[in-house]
Amino acid sequence: MSPARMPKRRTALAVVGTVALATTTLTLQSAGAAPAPAPLTAAQAGDLARTAVAALGVETAGSYYVAAAHRLVVNVLDRAAANRVRATGADARIVRHSAAELDAARRTLAEDAAVPGTSWAADPRSNKVVVTADSTVTGERLATVQRAVAALGDKAVLKHTRGTLRPLIAGGDAIWGSGVRCSLGFNVTKNGRPYFLTAGHCGNASATWSGSRGGARIGSTETSTFPGSDYALVRYTANTAHPSAVDLYNGGQQSISRAADAVVGEQVQRSGSTTQVHGGEVTGLDVTVNYQEGQVDGLIGTTVCAEPGDSGGALFDGDAALGLTSGGSGDCSSGGETFFQPVPAALQATGAQLP
Repeated sequence: MSPARMPKRRTALAVVGTVALATTTLTLQSAGAAPAPAPLTAAQAGDLARTAVAALGVETAGSYYVAAAHRLVVNVLDRAAANRVRATGADARIVRHSAAELDAARRTLAEDAAVPGTSWAADPRSNKVVVTADSTVTGERLATVQRAVAALGDKAVLKHTRGTLRPLIAGGDAIWGSGVRCSLGFNVTKNGRPYFLTAGHCGNASATWSGSRGGARIGSTETSTFPGSDYALVRYTANTAHPSAVDLYNGGQQSISRAADAVVGEQVQRSGSTTQVHGGEVTGLDVTVNYQEGQVDGLIGTTVCAEPGDSGGALFDGDAALGLTSGGSGDCSSGGETFFQPVPAALQATGAQLP
Protein backbone atom coordinates (compact mmCIF):
# COMPACT_ATOMS: atom_id res chain seq x y z
CA MET A 1 0.00 0.00 0.00
CA SER A 2 1.45 3.36 -0.96
CA PRO A 3 1.39 6.20 1.58
CA ALA A 4 -1.10 8.07 -0.63
CA ARG A 5 -3.78 5.46 0.07
CA MET A 6 -3.57 5.72 3.81
CA PRO A 7 -6.51 7.20 5.73
CA LYS A 8 -6.35 10.92 6.34
CA ARG A 9 -7.00 12.55 9.68
CA ARG A 10 -7.60 16.22 10.45
CA THR A 11 -6.69 16.21 14.08
CA ALA A 12 -4.29 18.86 15.29
CA LEU A 13 -0.64 17.88 15.54
CA ALA A 14 1.61 17.69 18.41
CA VAL A 15 5.19 16.82 18.62
CA VAL A 16 8.23 16.09 20.26
CA GLY A 17 10.81 17.61 22.49
CA THR A 18 14.28 17.80 21.06
CA VAL A 19 17.32 19.93 21.22
CA ALA A 20 16.91 23.66 20.54
CA LEU A 21 19.92 25.30 18.95
CA ALA A 22 21.30 28.69 19.91
CA THR A 23 21.79 31.01 16.96
CA THR A 24 25.03 32.80 16.19
CA THR A 25 25.83 35.55 13.77
CA LEU A 26 27.66 34.58 10.62
CA THR A 27 30.21 36.80 8.96
CA LEU A 28 30.59 35.86 5.32
CA GLN A 29 33.77 36.47 3.37
CA SER A 30 34.11 40.09 2.34
CA ALA A 31 32.90 41.01 -1.13
CA GLY A 32 35.53 42.05 -3.62
CA ALA A 33 38.22 39.61 -2.56
CA ALA A 34 36.81 36.88 -4.80
CA PRO A 35 33.62 36.06 -6.68
CA ALA A 36 30.80 35.01 -4.38
CA PRO A 37 30.58 31.21 -4.09
CA ALA A 38 27.64 29.50 -5.74
CA PRO A 39 24.64 28.97 -3.46
CA LEU A 40 24.30 25.48 -2.01
CA THR A 41 21.31 23.22 -1.58
CA ALA A 42 21.09 21.25 1.66
CA ALA A 43 22.21 18.11 -0.17
CA GLN A 44 25.20 19.92 -1.66
CA ALA A 45 26.04 21.32 1.78
CA GLY A 46 26.07 17.81 3.20
CA ASP A 47 28.46 16.63 0.49
CA LEU A 48 30.66 19.69 0.98
CA ALA A 49 30.78 19.13 4.74
CA ARG A 50 32.28 15.69 4.19
CA THR A 51 34.76 17.12 1.65
CA ALA A 52 35.81 19.96 3.95
CA VAL A 53 36.38 17.68 6.91
CA ALA A 54 38.39 15.25 4.78
CA ALA A 55 40.51 18.12 3.42
CA LEU A 56 41.41 19.35 6.91
CA GLY A 57 43.14 16.27 8.13
CA VAL A 58 42.42 17.53 11.66
CA GLU A 59 39.37 17.37 13.82
CA THR A 60 36.66 19.96 13.32
CA ALA A 61 33.76 20.79 15.60
CA GLY A 62 30.71 20.14 13.44
CA SER A 63 29.02 22.03 10.65
CA TYR A 64 25.63 23.50 9.82
CA TYR A 65 23.70 24.84 6.86
CA VAL A 66 22.51 28.46 6.73
CA ALA A 67 19.38 28.08 4.61
CA ALA A 68 18.76 31.81 4.11
CA ALA A 69 22.27 32.32 2.70
CA HIS A 70 22.54 28.88 1.05
CA ARG A 71 25.94 28.43 2.69
CA LEU A 72 27.70 25.77 4.77
CA VAL A 73 29.57 26.74 7.94
CA VAL A 74 32.28 24.42 9.26
CA ASN A 75 33.53 24.90 12.82
CA VAL A 76 37.32 24.77 13.27
CA LEU A 77 39.80 25.43 16.05
CA ASP A 78 42.35 27.78 14.44
CA ARG A 79 42.97 30.12 11.51
CA ALA A 80 45.04 27.64 9.52
CA ALA A 81 42.17 25.17 9.52
CA ALA A 82 39.75 28.00 8.67
CA ASN A 83 41.76 28.86 5.55
CA ARG A 84 41.71 25.24 4.45
CA VAL A 85 37.95 25.06 4.92
CA ARG A 86 37.39 28.21 2.88
CA ALA A 87 39.46 26.71 0.08
CA THR A 88 36.80 24.00 -0.27
CA GLY A 89 34.02 26.58 -0.78
CA ALA A 90 32.57 26.45 2.72
CA ASP A 91 32.59 29.21 5.34
CA ALA A 92 34.74 28.71 8.44
CA ARG A 93 34.03 29.67 12.03
CA ILE A 94 36.60 29.42 14.82
CA VAL A 95 35.15 27.90 18.00
CA ARG A 96 36.49 26.87 21.40
CA HIS A 97 35.50 23.22 21.74
CA SER A 98 36.49 20.39 19.40
CA ALA A 99 34.20 17.57 18.36
CA ALA A 100 36.27 15.27 20.58
CA GLU A 101 35.59 17.45 23.62
CA LEU A 102 31.85 17.51 22.92
CA ASP A 103 31.81 13.76 22.34
CA ALA A 104 33.53 13.29 25.69
CA ALA A 105 30.86 15.49 27.29
CA ARG A 106 28.16 13.30 25.74
CA ARG A 107 29.79 10.18 27.18
CA THR A 108 29.86 11.81 30.61
CA LEU A 109 26.16 12.58 30.33
CA ALA A 110 25.44 8.97 29.35
CA GLU A 111 27.15 7.86 32.56
CA ASP A 112 25.85 10.54 34.93
CA ALA A 113 22.57 11.93 33.57
CA ALA A 114 20.76 9.19 31.59
CA VAL A 115 17.39 9.57 33.29
CA PRO A 116 14.09 9.10 31.41
CA GLY A 117 12.78 12.36 30.02
CA THR A 118 16.13 13.77 28.91
CA SER A 119 17.91 14.13 25.59
CA TRP A 120 21.16 15.64 24.40
CA ALA A 121 23.05 16.48 21.22
CA ALA A 122 26.10 18.45 20.18
CA ASP A 123 24.87 21.76 18.75
CA PRO A 124 27.29 23.09 16.11
CA ARG A 125 25.77 26.57 16.23
CA SER A 126 26.36 27.11 19.97
CA ASN A 127 29.42 24.79 20.15
CA LYS A 128 27.91 23.12 23.20
CA VAL A 129 26.07 19.94 24.10
CA VAL A 130 22.45 20.97 24.63
CA VAL A 131 20.70 18.86 27.26
CA THR A 132 16.91 18.88 27.34
CA ALA A 133 14.76 17.85 30.32
CA ASP A 134 11.02 17.34 29.96
CA SER A 135 8.30 18.07 32.54
CA THR A 136 8.69 14.67 34.23
CA VAL A 137 12.29 15.38 35.26
CA THR A 138 11.88 16.84 38.73
CA GLY A 139 13.26 16.51 42.24
CA GLU A 140 16.39 14.41 42.67
CA ARG A 141 16.37 13.34 39.01
CA LEU A 142 16.49 16.98 37.93
CA ALA A 143 19.22 17.69 40.49
CA THR A 144 21.23 14.79 39.05
CA VAL A 145 21.00 16.26 35.55
CA GLN A 146 21.83 19.75 36.80
CA ARG A 147 24.96 18.52 38.58
CA ALA A 148 26.13 16.63 35.49
CA VAL A 149 25.63 19.64 33.23
CA ALA A 150 27.28 22.05 35.69
CA ALA A 151 30.33 19.78 35.92
CA LEU A 152 30.85 20.15 32.16
CA GLY A 153 31.25 23.93 32.42
CA ASP A 154 30.75 25.85 29.19
CA LYS A 155 30.69 22.65 27.13
CA ALA A 156 27.04 21.97 28.03
CA VAL A 157 23.81 23.82 28.71
CA LEU A 158 20.48 22.66 30.17
CA LYS A 159 17.08 23.63 28.81
CA HIS A 160 13.57 22.53 29.67
CA THR A 161 10.70 21.53 27.43
CA ARG A 162 7.00 21.34 28.21
CA GLY A 163 5.25 18.03 27.84
CA THR A 164 6.82 14.58 27.90
CA LEU A 165 9.39 12.99 25.62
CA ARG A 166 7.61 9.91 24.29
CA PRO A 167 7.30 7.66 21.25
CA LEU A 168 4.39 8.91 19.16
CA ILE A 169 2.30 5.75 19.05
CA ALA A 170 -1.48 5.69 19.52
CA GLY A 171 -4.65 3.73 19.00
CA GLY A 172 -6.36 4.95 15.82
CA ASP A 173 -6.13 4.50 12.06
CA ALA A 174 -3.54 4.69 9.22
CA ILE A 175 -1.49 1.50 9.53
CA TRP A 176 -3.22 -0.52 12.18
CA GLY A 177 -1.56 -3.09 14.38
CA SER A 178 -2.71 -4.99 17.44
CA GLY A 179 -4.48 -2.13 19.21
CA VAL A 180 -2.03 0.51 18.00
CA ARG A 181 -1.87 2.98 15.15
CA CYS A 182 1.26 4.24 13.44
CA SER A 183 2.23 5.73 10.09
CA LEU A 184 3.92 4.19 7.10
CA GLY A 185 7.33 5.70 6.45
CA PHE A 186 8.77 4.70 3.08
CA ASN A 187 8.13 1.85 0.67
CA VAL A 188 11.30 -0.16 0.08
CA THR A 189 12.37 -3.48 -1.41
CA LYS A 190 14.50 -6.36 -0.15
CA ASN A 191 15.61 -9.26 -2.31
CA GLY A 192 13.09 -8.16 -4.92
CA ARG A 193 10.15 -8.24 -2.48
CA PRO A 194 8.09 -5.21 -1.39
CA TYR A 195 8.42 -3.92 2.18
CA PHE A 196 7.92 -0.68 4.07
CA LEU A 197 9.76 1.04 6.90
CA THR A 198 8.12 2.35 10.04
CA ALA A 199 9.21 2.99 13.64
CA GLY A 200 10.71 0.21 15.74
CA HIS A 201 8.46 0.92 18.71
CA CYS A 202 5.56 0.33 16.30
CA GLY A 203 7.06 -2.94 15.08
CA ASN A 204 7.58 -4.07 18.67
CA ALA A 205 3.90 -3.44 19.37
CA SER A 206 2.41 -5.49 16.54
CA ALA A 207 3.37 -8.47 14.37
CA THR A 208 0.85 -7.68 11.63
CA TRP A 209 -0.54 -4.54 10.00
CA SER A 210 -3.69 -3.46 8.15
CA GLY A 211 -4.41 -0.43 6.01
CA SER A 212 -7.62 0.40 7.86
CA ARG A 213 -9.15 -0.38 11.24
CA GLY A 214 -10.33 -3.99 11.16
CA GLY A 215 -9.16 -4.32 7.56
CA ALA A 216 -7.34 -7.13 5.80
CA ARG A 217 -3.71 -7.76 6.64
CA ILE A 218 -1.32 -5.87 4.38
CA GLY A 219 1.98 -6.81 6.00
CA SER A 220 3.90 -8.54 8.76
CA THR A 221 6.74 -7.17 10.87
CA GLU A 222 9.97 -8.89 9.88
CA THR A 223 12.56 -6.82 11.79
CA SER A 224 12.05 -4.38 14.65
CA THR A 225 14.62 -2.55 16.80
CA PHE A 226 13.73 -0.35 19.79
CA PRO A 227 15.23 0.98 22.01
CA GLY A 228 18.82 1.53 20.89
CA SER A 229 17.56 2.50 17.45
CA ASP A 230 13.96 2.98 16.25
CA TYR A 231 13.16 1.25 12.95
CA ALA A 232 11.05 -1.67 11.74
CA LEU A 233 10.84 -3.44 8.40
CA VAL A 234 7.40 -4.75 7.42
CA ARG A 235 6.94 -7.24 4.56
CA TYR A 236 3.89 -6.69 2.37
CA THR A 237 1.55 -9.68 2.17
CA ALA A 238 1.01 -9.28 -1.57
CA ASN A 239 4.05 -9.42 -3.84
CA THR A 240 3.04 -6.23 -5.65
CA ALA A 241 5.40 -3.33 -6.30
CA HIS A 242 4.69 -0.13 -4.39
CA PRO A 243 6.20 3.17 -5.56
CA SER A 244 8.16 5.08 -2.95
CA ALA A 245 6.17 8.27 -2.47
CA VAL A 246 5.04 10.37 0.48
CA ASP A 247 1.41 11.38 0.92
CA LEU A 248 1.14 15.19 0.94
CA TYR A 249 -2.49 15.06 2.12
CA ASN A 250 -3.58 17.51 -0.58
CA GLY A 251 -4.31 14.96 -3.27
CA GLY A 252 -0.66 14.83 -4.32
CA GLN A 253 2.46 12.85 -3.56
CA GLN A 254 6.18 13.55 -3.28
CA SER A 255 8.17 10.92 -5.15
CA ILE A 256 11.16 9.57 -3.23
CA SER A 257 14.22 8.52 -5.21
CA ARG A 258 17.04 8.41 -2.66
CA ALA A 259 18.00 8.25 1.00
CA ALA A 260 20.15 11.05 2.41
CA ASP A 261 21.74 12.19 5.65
CA ALA A 262 20.14 15.25 7.22
CA VAL A 263 22.10 18.48 7.74
CA VAL A 264 21.73 20.86 10.69
CA GLY A 265 19.84 23.90 9.41
CA GLU A 266 18.08 21.97 6.62
CA GLN A 267 14.41 22.79 6.01
CA VAL A 268 12.39 19.56 6.08
CA GLN A 269 8.84 18.20 6.02
CA ARG A 270 7.12 15.40 7.89
CA SER A 271 4.05 13.43 6.83
CA GLY A 272 2.01 11.45 9.33
CA SER A 273 -1.46 9.97 9.63
CA THR A 274 -2.52 12.10 12.62
CA THR A 275 -1.29 15.57 11.76
CA GLN A 276 -0.62 15.20 8.04
CA VAL A 277 2.18 17.42 6.64
CA HIS A 278 4.21 19.91 8.66
CA GLY A 279 7.58 21.57 8.14
CA GLY A 280 10.48 22.74 10.25
CA GLU A 281 14.24 22.73 10.62
CA VAL A 282 16.86 20.15 11.54
CA THR A 283 18.37 21.22 14.86
CA GLY A 284 20.65 18.32 15.77
CA LEU A 285 22.24 15.08 14.59
CA ASP A 286 23.27 11.99 16.53
CA VAL A 287 20.78 12.95 19.25
CA THR A 288 20.43 10.74 22.33
CA VAL A 289 16.91 10.48 23.76
CA ASN A 290 16.05 8.77 27.05
CA TYR A 291 12.47 7.58 26.65
CA GLN A 292 10.72 5.82 29.50
CA GLU A 293 11.16 2.64 27.43
CA GLY A 294 14.92 3.08 27.10
CA GLN A 295 17.70 5.06 25.43
CA VAL A 296 17.81 5.65 21.68
CA ASP A 297 20.92 7.04 20.00
CA GLY A 298 21.76 8.52 16.62
CA LEU A 299 18.48 10.36 16.05
CA ILE A 300 17.76 13.52 14.03
CA GLY A 301 16.35 16.42 16.09
CA THR A 302 13.94 18.91 14.49
CA THR A 303 11.45 21.68 15.22
CA VAL A 304 8.73 19.89 13.23
CA CYS A 305 5.63 19.15 15.30
CA ALA A 306 4.00 15.72 15.57
CA GLU A 307 1.47 13.85 17.69
CA PRO A 308 0.61 10.28 18.72
CA GLY A 309 -0.08 8.16 15.65
CA ASP A 310 2.52 9.99 13.56
CA SER A 311 5.15 7.44 14.66
CA GLY A 312 6.97 5.86 11.74
CA GLY A 313 5.92 8.60 9.32
CA ALA A 314 8.25 10.10 6.74
CA LEU A 315 10.73 12.93 7.24
CA PHE A 316 11.84 14.16 3.83
CA ASP A 317 13.36 17.00 1.82
CA GLY A 318 12.17 16.96 -1.77
CA ASP A 319 12.89 13.51 -3.22
CA ALA A 320 15.22 12.56 -0.35
CA ALA A 321 14.13 10.19 2.43
CA LEU A 322 15.71 11.42 5.67
CA GLY A 323 14.01 9.87 8.69
CA LEU A 324 11.23 7.89 10.39
CA THR A 325 9.24 9.66 13.12
CA SER A 326 10.35 8.35 16.51
CA GLY A 327 9.04 10.62 19.27
CA GLY A 328 9.17 13.99 20.93
CA SER A 329 7.25 16.39 23.12
CA GLY A 330 4.62 19.06 22.61
CA ASP A 331 1.99 19.14 19.89
CA CYS A 332 1.12 20.97 16.69
CA SER A 333 -1.00 23.60 18.40
CA SER A 334 1.55 24.66 21.02
CA GLY A 335 4.75 23.58 19.24
CA GLY A 336 7.31 21.03 20.22
CA GLU A 337 10.39 19.07 19.28
CA THR A 338 10.67 15.80 17.38
CA PHE A 339 13.18 13.03 16.82
CA PHE A 340 13.65 10.81 13.78
CA GLN A 341 15.46 7.56 13.03
CA PRO A 342 17.79 8.24 10.06
CA VAL A 343 16.68 6.29 6.97
CA PRO A 344 20.19 5.49 5.64
CA ALA A 345 21.02 3.70 8.90
CA ALA A 346 17.72 1.79 8.82
CA LEU A 347 18.29 0.68 5.23
CA GLN A 348 21.81 -0.49 6.02
CA ALA A 349 20.69 -2.40 9.11
CA THR A 350 17.79 -4.17 7.37
CA GLY A 351 19.41 -4.76 3.96
CA ALA A 352 16.55 -2.93 2.23
CA GLN A 353 16.67 -0.43 -0.64
CA LEU A 354 14.41 2.31 -1.89
CA PRO A 355 12.44 1.00 -4.92
